[in-house]
Amino acid sequence: MPEQNPQSLSRRKWLGLTPTIAAASLGSGLLAQKAFAENPPVTSANGNSSGEKIYDIRDFGAKGDGTTLATDAVQSAIDAANRDNGGVVFVPAGNFLIGTIELKSNVTLRLASSGRLLGSDDISHYHAGNNIPAGNGNIVLISAANAENVSIEGTGTIHGQGEKFLPGAKDDGEKDSGRPRAHLMVFYKCTNLRLRNAFFRNSSYHCCRILHCSFVFIDGVRIHNRVIFNNDGFHLNSSEHVKISNCNVVCEDDACALFGSNYDVTVTNCTFSTRWSVFRFGGGQCENLTVSNCVIYDTFGCPIKMQVRSGDRMENMIFSNLVMTNVTGPIYIGLGSAPRNALNPNQITAGGIVRNIQFRGIRATVAAKPDLTEFPYLPGTPISDIYPGEHHTCISLTSVAGQFIENILLSDVQVIYAGGGTAEMAALRDVPQVSGGEYFACGVLPAYGLFARNVRGLTLDDVRFEIASPDLRPAIVFDHVQDAAVNGLNVQGDKNAESVLRFIGSEDIYFDTPRLISPANVFAQAEGAENSNITIAGGDISKAEKSFAFKNGAKKNSLKLKT
Repeated sequence: MPEQNPQSLSRRKWLGLTPTIAAASLGSGLLAQKAFAENPPVTSANGNSSGEKIYDIRDFGAKGDGTTLATDAVQSAIDAANRDNGGVVFVPAGNFLIGTIELKSNVTLRLASSGRLLGSDDISHYHAGNNIPAGNGNIVLISAANAENVSIEGTGTIHGQGEKFLPGAKDDGEKDSGRPRAHLMVFYKCTNLRLRNAFFRNSSYHCCRILHCSFVFIDGVRIHNRVIFNNDGFHLNSSEHVKISNCNVVCEDDACALFGSNYDVTVTNCTFSTRWSVFRFGGGQCENLTVSNCVIYDTFGCPIKMQVRSGDRMENMIFSNLVMTNVTGPIYIGLGSAPRNALNPNQITAGGIVRNIQFRGIRATVAAKPDLTEFPYLPGTPISDIYPGEHHTCISLTSVAGQFIENILLSDVQVIYAGGGTAEMAALRDVPQVSGGEYFACGVLPAYGLFARNVRGLTLDDVRFEIASPDLRPAIVFDHVQDAAVNGLNVQGDKNAESVLRFIGSEDIYFDTPRLISPANVFAQAEGAENSNITIAGGDISKAEKSFAFKNGAKKNSLKLKT
């Protein structure tokens, strides 16, 4: 009899075999269950089967009632995880009140969605972070120093209860009477630091200080830190290989400060709002930075702000695809050293180096002045003033005499300014050398769109400046600018203004196909005998009654119209 092909079983024979197959399957299932019971996979006490060891803070005595101090319990869980070469310290649903705790190497702090760590309102429950140098306050809620593979993750909340430190709060280290306060988090000399998806809010001081760290990854974090003065968001200091993405930051002070020497930093797909600046550069040597695809709204004190003092170097930076709504500024770069907001020329000395910075794809609407109704300050918050230079702001690129800001590009930039500049503002010529200044005490600038002084290698490509209401200042003032190329400028003038463009002591400037989009008196005005080789080529400036004007000894051949 020929051998039967196993694949040619009839339906009847197949049905006849079904009970046998079912019995065999049942037997193998029972054996598998027995084997599972005798040799279970490695899990934690709470049933986690991912291979991570979980340290639930409740197992160490923490109570989530919002009133029982859980500092020792949380720290014990962290210490246990660290002793066991790493693990996850789990914060379950509940409100866990803590003072200062320290994260350690190979420990992940994981917050359940309804889990909250609450900072105590009793300053005696805090202390300086272990092994964190003093300076600018080091009292802290959560810290880590000289650690690696430290993480905070989950969609729960770390809440500093900063509102409870008013009135009378002070900066740590101040000698006058007042109430000390704590940063929410400080990380010092950490490697492979990760912050993901958590909600950080209401710190009584800065939210997240990252000092001398490397390989920092921050993703999906939300910060709301607008309850007290000096409420920074992210504050980087001398760190490298930092990636910040998909975050939302609402704060009172610098939203993403970069102090000291920071290298290889990227910020992308984030939103920011703050009373003061977003990207504030506070000295040091910062290079190789990109900021892209971000939305900045309700931000005053200038979204992008650099004051480059002696010994500082800022270079190789790109800011691209940014939307700015209801801001002042929106860009300030100042090269020069001076006491804060100094106006006395004898106090102003040379700065460091600033070069190779690009601004691409910017869309901005600029307010006439800060609207502080957007900031619901609590009673006792001392910082609410509007400084003189915060009125009628513009893009400002300024250096002290004898030095140049070098190689700046503005490309595909469209800004609508509020307007309101007066003839008195337009008449300003003796502008302080460090115009703007860190806190903009130096007063209004004489341009509504761009004020550039002592800049070399400036490129404007497809730039459009408009005004929402009349403004009698020039759109652009070039004061001792060298080697500038302006391509495809679209600019709005005012028929009652002296001119649309103003040149003082500038040379080798080439405008290619500019377009005047509203009636004006004079398109370009040269002032002083130092101007030379400024060319306007092509374009459409027919809405100006006069193409050129010359003042204060300016030579008529310093401005050329090339058709």
